Amino acid sequence: MLTLARYCISDFQDEVRALVERGSVDRQQRIYELKRFFSDRQWREIEHIVNEYDYLLRGRIIDLIGEESWTND
Repeated sequence: MLTLARYCISDFQDEVRALVERGSVDRQQRIYELKRFFSDRQWREIEHIVNEYDYLLRGRIIDLIGEESWTND
């Protein structure tokens, strides 16, 4: 289970990007599917932050984390 000490949208987005990079979630999944990675208490605060920034829980994770940038090797 992930733990964020203090919640802000950028910290949450970073945690979600890490989950996508690890392959734990797919960027096409719904935001509400992230709930399984957080405690009920954490998720209530995350829901508030997500709504505050006008994201929908039924929206896609890619909408939350934005475009990915690729660098040439």
